[in-house]
Amino acid sequence: MQYMPVTESMFLIAETRDQPMHVGGLQLFIPREGQTPEELADDVSQRFHAATEVSPMFRRRPATPAQVAGYTAWTEDDEIDFDYHIRQIILPRPGEVKDLLRYVSQNHGALLDRRRPMWEAHIIEGLQDGRVALYTKVHHSVVDGVTALRLLQRTLSTDPDDRSATAFWDMELVRRRRKRKAAEKPEKSLLSTITDAAGSVVDAAGQVAGIGPAAAKIAAAGLLDKNYVAPLQMAPTTMLNQSIGSARRFAAQDWPIERLRAAGRAQKMTVNDVIVAMCAGALRSYLAEHDDLPEESLIAAMPVSLHADGDADGNAVTLISVRMATDIADPGERVAAIKASTASAKKVVRKLKPLQALTLGAAMGWPLAFATVPGFVQYSPRGFNLMISNVPGPDEDLYWNGAKLDGCYPVSIPMEGLAMNITVTTVAGKAGFGIIGARAQLPSLQKILTHLETALTELEALPPAE
Repeated sequence: MQYMPVTESMFLIAETRDQPMHVGGLQLFIPREGQTPEELADDVSQRFHAATEVSPMFRRRPATPAQVAGYTAWTEDDEIDFDYHIRQIILPRPGEVKDLLRYVSQNHGALLDRRRPMWEAHIIEGLQDGRVALYTKVHHSVVDGVTALRLLQRTLSTDPDDRSATAFWDMELVRRRRKRKAAEKPEKSLLSTITDAAGSVVDAAGQVAGIGPAAAKIAAAGLLDKNYVAPLQMAPTTMLNQSIGSARRFAAQDWPIERLRAAGRAQKMTVNDVIVAMCAGALRSYLAEHDDLPEESLIAAMPVSLHADGDADGNAVTLISVRMATDIADPGERVAAIKASTASAKKVVRKLKPLQALTLGAAMGWPLAFATVPGFVQYSPRGFNLMISNVPGPDEDLYWNGAKLDGCYPVSIPMEGLAMNITVTTVAGKAGFGIIGARAQLPSLQKILTHLETALTELEALPPAE
């Protein structure tokens, strides 16, 4: 058995029937010239079933018994039941996009089986526009959002004539990556390796010793910088922050990434800031429609990846909190407040070493550890109202065996007390927004998409920042 780090086991511990802890993704592909949607779907299915050499990440599951050893150790299955993990379905007529989103909504609320490796791949045909969809779900104890996008990218190619596509769990992808890394880096001597290892230990010890001073820096920022949202600051109570059921509703749409970049250049803000501003305007309108807009600003928790180029797959993420300025009606003033808040949060994180940043994330997310305790959501304060994530990917057009990737939408995790999650991927020239929410608690969730467009239009109409 393999030891399970706490950064992985916490996602298993937090899981309940009403709070599945898997991340997902929805991709749309256009069949290559001369290929029918049925042929593309069959090609995907055949290649997935043929990828029988499964990488260790996709063979492991919590050790048995799942509720005891399964929180501390992994075990690996030698045999994979591909007929269970790979599912090929046809949407009911007329095969509209809303039918696809309904399918994802229904399946995303279902728990993954802990007595099997915790992943599924759904190949979906029957869309009236001729595209083929792939919906995947993988437990968050196995991957985070950045790793999930990395795995997708490795199955794709920038060459439309490439016919070597395979499944995201194929061990061949791991070997290809190792060869690339070996070619990029010269082989180190044994002495160099030992010296680097010793240096890493010393650095880690230094980071641990520095947690106290880092905490003092964070506390000082909370006291001296009015724009910084420090750990333990309280967010207002809204319909986003209630006890949830297991049923989900998923909404998705994309915008040209260049449109977001142009708006950002005009306002001297990053694409991340533009995404926050769009979400702020959309949520202000959505909550106002339901007579639930608080007088105080919503606070968003934003995962920040600590992954570096070439590092290991898995979970490496911290959290920052950002004031969304939803209490400000004027779009220009709202944007200025958002820019100030995100700048303050980034300034604090830049001063921290990786281990210290992880500690900050734990402090930001402390309420999540108790979210499943009965009554906790109703009677305890909270530090933020929802999570908003941006997972960047490559700008180039991407292909799977010649089929062009035409849409990439993350499907994340609503949680007890956090009934909505907004995650964005920027891939192949598009910013794909995936909005997942608790179905019963957040009615008409799809209206958020209209409000996002309105918020972006308002941002584009602002005079250029000086």
